[in-house]
Amino acid sequence: MTEHETLNRRERIMELFREAVEAENARDLETAKRKLDEILHESLETEPELYFETCFRLADIFLQEDNYRGAVKCAIRAILRAPSKDHYRLGVKMLGDVLAIIKKESRLSELAENMDVTLKLVEGDEELYRFVQTLVKIAKGEKVEEPFSLEEFNEIIQLLTG
Repeated sequence: MTEHETLNRRERIMELFREAVEAENARDLETAKRKLDEILHESLETEPELYFETCFRLADIFLQEDNYRGAVKCAIRAILRAPSKDHYRLGVKMLGDVLAIIKKESRLSELAENMDVTLKLVEGDEELYRFVQTLVKIAKGEKVEEPFSLEEFNEIIQLLTG
């Protein structure tokens, strides 16, 4: 890919992002989601930081729509494709924020079902896979005691069960 093509793609992504924010501000969440989906498609292989940020922007829109499973899935997609260890840890903290909102709304039980797609998505990341399995157990009201090597995961589990 040439430098010119890269610049054009970035300009297109920035334009889509601006349009998505405008649509969200106008409460046209369907248009915002469509624009953000386009950004995800454009940035997947070439702009990992933009992909990461866009996943969380989409998660926020799903929260606004009370689509809690969609919000969690977007956050997990961001974590899975995090461009660095720092992004990974930040993503886990941000997922914790999403889950705190879901808990506050007393809607954790919605994560007990239809999480197969998300589990399939994270099969290659053993700890993230175990974490999603643990989330499903918590959502079902089951007891969990599995410690994780990443402290941020343990903090989320404590928040959700404490």
